[in-house]
Amino acid sequence: YVLKRLMLMIPTIAGILVISFCIIKLAPGDPAAQKFGGVGQATGGMDAQKGTEQAEKRFREKYHLDDPIHIQFGYFLKRLFTLDLIYFQQEKAIWPDMVDAMKITIGINLVVFFLIYTIAIPIGIFSAAYPNTIADRGITFTLFVLYSLPSFFTAELLRIWLCNPDQAISFPIMGLHSTNVPDQFFPWLLDMIHHVVLPICCMTYAGLAYISRQMRAGMLEVVQQDYIRTARAKGLPESTVRRRHILRNAMIPVITTLGFSLAGLASGAVIVEGFFGIPGVGLLAIESLFSRDYPVIMSLAMILVFFALFIN
Repeated sequence: YVLKRLMLMIPTIAGILVISFCIIKLAPGDPAAQKFGGVGQATGGMDAQKGTEQAEKRFREKYHLDDPIHIQFGYFLKRLFTLDLIYFQQEKAIWPDMVDAMKITIGINLVVFFLIYTIAIPIGIFSAAYPNTIADRGITFTLFVLYSLPSFFTAELLRIWLCNPDQAISFPIMGLHSTNVPDQFFPWLLDMIHHVVLPICCMTYAGLAYISRQMRAGMLEVVQQDYIRTARAKGLPESTVRRRHILRNAMIPVITTLGFSLAGLASGAVIVEGFFGIPGVGLLAIESLFSRDYPVIMSLAMILVFFALFIN
């Protein structure tokens, strides 16, 4: 079964690869014009303009940007499988920056994932223990209000409310570290925590509603099963019934959502990291989109796709 699922990943990744490449090529913008065009070409005179045009022509020939799209796709696959992908703008290897960005994104997402499950599961257990009460309805209403708020909207509100240096409680607006942070480990760690509090909050709140509702629905369904009535009829304490029979079986649907949660967090990091200037995969993707660095965009897309398919 596992081998079959792994083999099905191959055509799926291939299809996504083709569609993503075509979409990127259809998007407006040109990496050669982005690299060599601009104010310098317009104000540098005829000689400068001629030299720029020649450099742009050589750039297009080198990376086959004027070839038909299927030929460009073939050269991209060759560079992808040989790990020879580079930035179009700086013409340097992308992998060192991508590895550093992945470390930051994975670290933040693991913290977010831990917080979501640590908070959402007790909330779901409490709601299932007291269904249809005022407390249960209040929790449900609050969580779904949070779930409906877009992350960029919440990020802007938090930045307005909590990033004012004149306030008693203030957080940094951008970046992962301050410019004057000491080299010692603990001051460095505290400064990083201070910078990632708001991004982690923006990535955590939306997942609470989904996981807690899954937990609540799972417990309410398990409570109605015959083996629960049998356990109570045998005289087991209610705490034992809830812990060993209800909770353990109700966790099954919650565990199955783990893969989808991880994939959703990875994709949602693009918006939050770009908004707060966190140098992770999200910010790298946004900067690559603006600079038309197609190899970087495609590489990041493939990493996220492979990660999501493998987890699922």
